[in-house]
Amino acid sequence: MSPNMTFDERYRAISSRDVRFDGQFVTAVRSTGIYCRPSCPAKTPKEANVTFFATSAAAHEAGYRACKRCLPEAAPGSPDWNLRGDVAGRAMRLIADGVVEREGVAGLAARLGYSSRHLTRLLAAELGAGPLALARAHRAHTARLLLIGTDLPVADVAFSAGFSSVRQFNETVREVYEMTPSELRSRRRGVPADPTGIDLVLPYREPFDPAGLFAWMGVRALAGVEEGDATSFARTLRLPYGPAWFRLSHREGRLHLEAKLESLADLSTLVARARRLFDLDADPLAIDEALSRHPELAAHVRAEPGIRLPGTADPHELLIRAMVGQQISVAAARTHLTRLTDALGERVTIAGEQRILFPTMAAIAERGAEILTGPAARIRAITNAARALAEGELTLTSGDDAAAQRAALLAMPGIGPWTADYVRMRVTGDPDVILTGDVALRTGAARAGIPSEARELAAWAARAAPWRSYLSMHLWRLAAGPAVAVPAPHPASEDGTDAVPAPDTEQENR
Repeated sequence: MSPNMTFDERYRAISSRDVRFDGQFVTAVRSTGIYCRPSCPAKTPKEANVTFFATSAAAHEAGYRACKRCLPEAAPGSPDWNLRGDVAGRAMRLIADGVVEREGVAGLAARLGYSSRHLTRLLAAELGAGPLALARAHRAHTARLLLIGTDLPVADVAFSAGFSSVRQFNETVREVYEMTPSELRSRRRGVPADPTGIDLVLPYREPFDPAGLFAWMGVRALAGVEEGDATSFARTLRLPYGPAWFRLSHREGRLHLEAKLESLADLSTLVARARRLFDLDADPLAIDEALSRHPELAAHVRAEPGIRLPGTADPHELLIRAMVGQQISVAAARTHLTRLTDALGERVTIAGEQRILFPTMAAIAERGAEILTGPAARIRAITNAARALAEGELTLTSGDDAAAQRAALLAMPGIGPWTADYVRMRVTGDPDVILTGDVALRTGAARAGIPSEARELAAWAARAAPWRSYLSMHLWRLAAGPAVAVPAPHPASEDGTDAVPAPDTEQENR
């Protein structure tokens, strides 16, 4: 629930059944003991009977149960968890990634730099529920997704959703939804396309730009690890309990996630990472409305509604890809990375098919210098970064404090402001990053009629806060338009920092 929304604003949203706010807060009704999403078609309750909660976990902790009619857990997640860089936002990103299931509350607290007791107090005060309750709500949501979207046996659903026992799973589902797992499964519409596999529908807010996402991913796909076309993107991925393969495709107005995993215990984590990869919890109407206020952007926003900010399924991999791509074209970076993957990537069998995983950081640290070509300083920087990640000297997760992450990256030889900010944009989902040293972005700025010199661009972009990352996406998209003259950036430094690329090149992974 956005802290800037008043009670009256939220009440108007539920009175108009505004779907834009689904997932951003829930409405609890004291007279019925039920909580709903804002767009629930049921009769609007009296103001005196309404309490708003930031999360379904908070509503459940207060004694409410989920509405059977609107199923609030089926809504997209709150965009606040990317917009907010505070402890609550960082905790929610890590909880969605399954940290509580794998490491417990103590592990989550350690990652955030707090004691378990203090973290629990902080989250309870801010969100109305502690980490255990928030993780439990996330498990219930995953269970509902699997019961409705797959034919997995109930026991497999229980463990895939992160429950420690079938009994705990049954009790939670009955308590949250007031239905048994079998009753919940009976509510699904149609039969999964592949009853022997996993094919889930991932909710998102309209408008949505799948073509732009697939184009972005496809042009950067590494042969053997990834594949992409105009309507889908697939890749292998190393998850906590083993390798996995997934495909995202847009069919008949719905985004499907197909998956094959070595361990079903990784399914909840995979869903969370797929959602982050395609920025499915964004609020595109709010973003587009804000950017459209600027005359230089209005026409382009109307032509390209619902642009998303691509995330990453593997933060460590993203750092290596960004470093390899400094000062060379996207195509050249893809060639280098494909060679690295072919030489060092792990061959695995997933669901009976041979696939390749992106190399581990340990493999790149040990043998990357044998494979990579280019300036010796850059190769040393890449292998040193890989070694720091492999040995735990450098951490890189979606739950990092953005300022601390940036400082840690800048402290590494060969990592400068462009790389640190680009990684922050895609790993933490920070919506307010502008890469003023990026030549393609500056080209797009010039084509939009926005100042393209770094300092002037930074000053102009301040008016687009807190959506400067999405401004960046629009400017990168505009860079494909008619050519205009853009002043050449300053030449690369030789002291190990990343440099702005020459005018005829692009930074990798935009």
